[in-house]
This record gives sequence, structure tokens and C-alpha cells, in this order.
Amino acid sequence: MTANAERNAYVTLVTNRDYADAAIALVRSIVLTGAKADIVVLHTGAVDAKDLEPLKALGARCIEADLLDTSPEFNARHQRDRLHADAPFTKGNKPAFHTPLDNFAKLRLWELEQYDNCVFIDADALVVRNIDRLFAYPEFSAAPNVYEGLGDFHRLNSGVFTAKPSKATFAAMMQRLDRPDVFWRRTDQTFLQDFFPQWHGLPVFDNMLQYVWFNMPELWDWKSVHVVHYQYEKPWQADHPKRAQLQPLIDLWQAYRTGENIPDIDTLANPASPE
Repeated sequence: MTANAERNAYVTLVTNRDYADAAIALVRSIVLTGAKADIVVLHTGAVDAKDLEPLKALGARCIEADLLDTSPEFNARHQRDRLHADAPFTKGNKPAFHTPLDNFAKLRLWELEQYDNCVFIDADALVVRNIDRLFAYPEFSAAPNVYEGLGDFHRLNSGVFTAKPSKATFAAMMQRLDRPDVFWRRTDQTFLQDFFPQWHGLPVFDNMLQYVWFNMPELWDWKSVHVVHYQYEKPWQADHPKRAQLQPLIDLWQAYRTGENIPDIDTLANPASPE
């Protein structure tokens, strides 16, 4: 690894056992692309040390990150039942282990000043082609939240983004985040779009949301896809309500999770467009 590459890092966040286990697939996928950067797993106190061992074995650096010191009023507005009641998910289902308030902990990435450039990737994603080029993208770059139609292009998805760690930026974020009566409808995602209103667009293929598979199949091309992001239902859920529709993507995730029979991406069939 070159001296310059040591200042770059892929970063993910795990806040419970489910996501720690899921991150095994993500970390393995990054390693298999030949990435020339550190892999950092931010983890909260809710994750047991033993659940981090498989990630360390794959070469990840595990760094503890506290939940943000937000006010009781802020926490109440963004806890699971309250948020889902005030801003219900109508396009898909979030699993029971999804804790919306924990999402804000990914802002701790900006405290990692030992790195010049970071690429954040949600733990429920796979990197199927090398994306080291993203370290050269400006802050703040993210792909659009596209999974249903062209109207999605005006919103970013925070499952993949570029950042330049800075404690000054982090302090400014904390001042903006927790204000009287503020409500971030989609937690960190809504906040980041507000904080970086002139965000730079990444290609949609750098954060391909799984619902594209059946909602916009003409957009899915394995020869272009670099990151697959399993938004809404998760591929490890036994009671996955969309398993039949997404089975090829679930099988792909399971292969990376176990490390067995990982296919050549270029040999995979694209979804069939409806006639």
C-alpha cells in the first residue's frame, strides 16, 4: 500500500449484531475488488467484541463510535415507533432490528482525521467492482435515491457517499442537527442533503438500490453495476416479503457472506424487462 493510499478508507457502521454479521459480506466484497485503502468498521457499544472478530479477520479496522450526544427531545422524535408513525415507509418494509436513531452515528466518520478521504458504504451493501476512483471525488458526493422512477433523481441516497474527515465539519453538523423541533424524515439521509445542498452526483451504478431490479429493470446492467445496496428488506431476513422477486440478488449476497461460490459478475443475467 502506498503512503497516499494509507490516507484513504472505506468506512461502514454497525450498530447491532445483525449489521455486524451483514458487514462480513461487505468487507469481503471490498477486499475481493483489490481495494487499495483501509477498511474501517465504526461500531457502537451495542456490538459485542466477538461479533467483530470475523471483520478483523478479513483485515478491517474496528473503531468504537459512540452514538451522538443528542437531546432527549431529538431522540424521542427520531425513535423507531415515532418516526415510522410520522413518516411511514410506503415503498418497502424495514426489519425489526432497524433502529433509525442509530443512523446518525455515521456522522462520526467526519472525526476520522487520520484519513484524507473516505467512502462510506452502508453495511447492507456489496461492492462487486473496484470503486477506488471515488476517493478522488469531491465532498460531498452521493448517488441519487433511484429505485422507482425518474422523480427519485432529486434526492440523494446516503448508502454510499464521499467525505473528507474534519472535526470542524463535524462540529458544524452537530450545531445544525439538533435544533428545537427539527425532524429529519429519513434521518441521516435527509440531514446530509440539507447540510450539503450542492451535493455532487455519483453514477447510479455506484449505489444500485435493489428495488431497481424489479421496478426499473431496464436500468440494471451487470457490466456497469459497482455497488448493490439492499435497501428496505435485508437479504438475510428469513421472512423477507420480496424474496421471490429479489432471489438472484439474495443468492449473490449469501455467496459473499459465506465466501463460497461467488460468481463472476459479468456472467450474471440482467433482470428481464416487462414486455
